[in-house]
Amino acid sequence: MKERILEGGMAVYRKKGPKFTMDDLANELGMSKKTIYTVFRDKKSLLYDMVDYTFDAIKQSEAEVLADTNKSTIEKLRGILGVMPERFRDFDFTQVYEMKDKYPECYDRIQQRLESGWETTLGLLRQGVEEGSLRPVDETVFQVMYEAAIERFIHGTEIKKKRMPYMDALNALVDIMMDGAVVRK
Repeated sequence: MKERILEGGMAVYRKKGPKFTMDDLANELGMSKKTIYTVFRDKKSLLYDMVDYTFDAIKQSEAEVLADTNKSTIEKLRGILGVMPERFRDFDFTQVYEMKDKYPECYDRIQQRLESGWETTLGLLRQGVEEGSLRPVDETVFQVMYEAAIERFIHGTEIKKKRMPYMDALNALVDIMMDGAVVRK
């Protein structure tokens, strides 16, 4: 039941952003608000769990990338940096910033999840350096660059104004971080 409500929450969020109502969710799911409130005490707790639900799905997709024995270290690093479960690929993450004022706990949770769980990614970066497939880079700078870009995608209006899908922006970020901007001859 909880997963069904979370998936319904994601569906109405796609349509209306964080301004969706619990009535919208009840209509999406074809169930009463009373039933929803037996699982989630309020919209804020639903949104908070939706954050973890999304990031947990991303972590699961990361695990699948890591488990692929046919991928090189570089392919795994690219995969983890650009991972997005299929069901979230059309999600407009630029709407997340709208939660900052009305649902600060949820927004803070997003920040926490973005800034944690870097051990695997940094381990792949180190492994690539040891293999000689990557040049040494400062891990802190690498992490901060990625986090800052993702936060800017979410907070800024540039991607939205350009009408660039979030996944296209994420893929461009990964390409630039992995390949740089220099033409190789």
